[in-house]
Amino acid sequence: MSIAANISAIKKEIGTRNVKLIAVSKTKPVESILEAYEAGHRLFGENMVQELVEKHEKLPKDIEWHLIGHLQTNKVKYIASFINLIHSVDSLKLIQEINKQAFKNNRIIDCLLQLEIADEETKFGMDMAEAIELLRSNEFQELKNVRICGVMGIATFTDNPKMTAEEFYELKTFFTGLKDTFFRKDPAFKEISMGMSGDYNLAIEKGSTLIRLGSTIFGGRQVKAN
Repeated sequence: MSIAANISAIKKEIGTRNVKLIAVSKTKPVESILEAYEAGHRLFGENMVQELVEKHEKLPKDIEWHLIGHLQTNKVKYIASFINLIHSVDSLKLIQEINKQAFKNNRIIDCLLQLEIADEETKFGMDMAEAIELLRSNEFQELKNVRICGVMGIATFTDNPKMTAEEFYELKTFFTGLKDTFFRKDPAFKEISMGMSGDYNLAIEKGSTLIRLGSTIFGGRQVKAN
């Protein structure tokens, strides 16, 4: 199936459920992204800042770009002028830098707190206690150019759906706890970013509002074109 057909099939599968599709375009050439764009899709996710910047420069400016990979503080300045949503905020230091660069660009940047739900040391993210400490800190209260819109998590890479379901349930529970404690009156705090090509239906069942799909849309991994 073509990229356009894949997107159409996924959106039909999602139906009227409250979930947005992010096309993960990391390593994919501009031509493939344009094919998805011409099919009407506008939400794209990238992992690497340099690749994201290059694609933003080459592609239509009404694309909504999401940074879904680990973000180093020294790279924030390169995306601060155009990024729509940063999924991977995992420290006070990082969100302070996002706030600083957002202020320089006269913007408020939307962010998700990345929470650690996987049973893998290679994954980034905060635990619930660290997230609470961040949100309660005086330093966070001073930030005026960032907006926390929800949480993100990456499940363990496993063939065990029961384990994946438990991790998604944990993230939804984290979200609910933070919503009730810190964001009860904030309608912007509404996003749960979880679910990828292998487990997105399970993620939707467990409350995801943002699914991140790459191979389901674009096919297998491709070597980046020069």
